[in-house]
Amino acid sequence: MDDLIARITQKTGLDAETARKAVGIILAFLRKEGPPAEVNALIAAMPAAEQAMADGEAASGAGGLMGSIGGMMGGGVMQLGGKLMQIGVDMGQMQPLGRELFAYGREKVGEDTLGPIVGSIPGLQQFV
Repeated sequence: MDDLIARITQKTGLDAETARKAVGIILAFLRKEGPPAEVNALIAAMPAAEQAMADGEAASGAGGLMGSIGGMMGGGVMQLGGKLMQIGVDMGQMQPLGRELFAYGREKVGEDTLGPIVGSIPGLQQFV
């Protein structure tokens, strides 16, 4: 996970702690919204993913203004964006964050596993 966090901080300018929490939030979102077998394979291939997910979810909480707005707009990727904004990820950092995370995921589990994840979640394609 440390190599992924280093890549994200270099591409986005986020500090390592925020980057780790953001990865955790995204992985927790994928676990909730994506195909279970593929998402679980991705998470299993990423050392410390479970801890990152716990830290990210604790940091973003379930509420907050952006979380509420995302929920009113139907949840999904909008709600994910709200959670990322709550921990300090701005709109300009979300796309490079997503691209690095999914590039890393492809390196770990391949396109055959990652493709169905991206394809099953509406709106996610714009971040990969």
